[in-house]
Amino acid sequence: MKFLFCSLLMFSLLAVTPVVAQPSPGGRQGRMSQLENAKIAYITEKVSLTQDQAQRFWPVYNEFSSKRRDLNHRMRELRTSDQDALSDDQIKDNLTQALAMRQQEVNLEKEYFNKFQKVLSIRQVGKLFQAERQFTKEVLKRVTDRRGGPPSAGAGAAD
Repeated sequence: MKFLFCSLLMFSLLAVTPVVAQPSPGGRQGRMSQLENAKIAYITEKVSLTQDQAQRFWPVYNEFSSKRRDLNHRMRELRTSDQDALSDDQIKDNLTQALAMRQQEVNLEKEYFNKFQKVLSIRQVGKLFQAERQFTKEVLKRVTDRRGGPPSAGAGAAD
């Protein structure tokens, strides 16, 4: 059974790479769905979730991911502003908002760290945070390898 699961995991990762790196008829939504499925398989395997744990864990994790994704989206919107077109007060306001959102992200991680411990052992929680970083690094590496170039300046932030 473990061999079958690991085979499925590796197939998912290999299948996701071309989907992420190239446009597909299914569009962005299809690529994101495949990537999310690969992440689920990867985390399930790395954290060694039992079936019971998985049923309790994924709703909590999905809620956490959604909130974190929202914060990251809001932070990106602040960074995309043309700094030269802004007044000093606007730049200060953007930086203040960005710092506040980073603090919100830390607070969110603390909150869900506690929630994850209600479903997983502390060792599994540690493996979860490590698996998230490893998965992101692996996806970025595969995309970079496909494109044949070094990662962008923001890619190192996944460490």
